[in-house]
Amino acid sequence: MIKVFETRVTAIGSEAADMINAANMLILFGQGAPADLADFCYTIDNKQVSGSISVGGQLVIDQMAYDITAVGAVVEKNLAQLGHITISFDGSTASSLPGTLHVKGKGLPQVRQGSLVQIFA
Repeated sequence: MIKVFETRVTAIGSEAADMINAANMLILFGQGAPADLADFCYTIDNKQVSGSISVGGQLVIDQMAYDITAVGAVVEKNLAQLGHITISFDGSTASSLPGTLHVKGKGLPQVRQGSLVQIFA
């Protein structure tokens, strides 16, 4: 597999962990997330997407691998321009929203400041 995206978590909103535990999703946002969203986001340093993000690829968070099952229509664009996507750990094969990346795997990640987030194609 080829790495197409890599970043680190630089800050964690006060409600971000609750989103993973209660809704099985996490929100990544680059520097400068809107104030009304910042509390729910994991802030990342923006990095360029160097290839296509597609079904069959993998999301890796601190060595925990998740298979990509669906990719919203604007995931690549939003990630490259804003550092923003929602990751849903529901394993859905149909994208619910254009900015959502759906994945499946064992367990939910324990994301912390400094966590490494990678996407492979």
